[in-house]
Amino acid sequence: MAKNYRPIPIPEGIQVSIEPDRVVVKGKMGSLLVRVRHGMTVKSDSKEAVVEGGPGVDRAHVGTLRAHLRNAFAGVAKGFEKVLQVRGMGYKVQKTKEGVRIQCGFSHPVGFAVPEGITFEVNQVPNPDDTKQQMFEIAVRGMDCQAVGQAAARIRSAKPADTYKGKGIRYRGEFVRKKAGKRAAGTEA
Repeated sequence: MAKNYRPIPIPEGIQVSIEPDRVVVKGKMGSLLVRVRHGMTVKSDSKEAVVEGGPGVDRAHVGTLRAHLRNAFAGVAKGFEKVLQVRGMGYKVQKTKEGVRIQCGFSHPVGFAVPEGITFEVNQVPNPDDTKQQMFEIAVRGMDCQAVGQAAARIRSAKPADTYKGKGIRYRGEFVRKKAGKRAAGTEA
């Protein structure tokens, strides 16, 4: 017996077409494809969609498909954005034809190509913590939530924020707890 779960509201202006093994979601930003696992079904009318799990399908799989559909609805309606901050003395970010080039303390600049369906925007902003250091922001935007998050994580992994000086690449709003150095730790005793 198939279990019914909470319906997912479909925002206005979004078209949903259901096929046996996938759901195609179209909106003003474009279209996305969501794969449907074997044993699960998606039913929809003009206002809401319902995911049902058949026998042998875990409840977690149904919840995951619901989350993917909800993200697809939000993505084709307004899109997703992750903003990265690049902080550090001498750190620079340049937008190129291929994507983004970052100078972040290595002997060579690190380049990142723009994945399909993703856009990068680079801005220089004042650093609130230190007036000497430059700070750049890289806005990663796109329809697919997973692709936006993956692109932002790849850029951040080039030089994660240092816990001693705070320089490196971090998400906007991410708190980096600074550690006391060896000298400061030795004087506290």
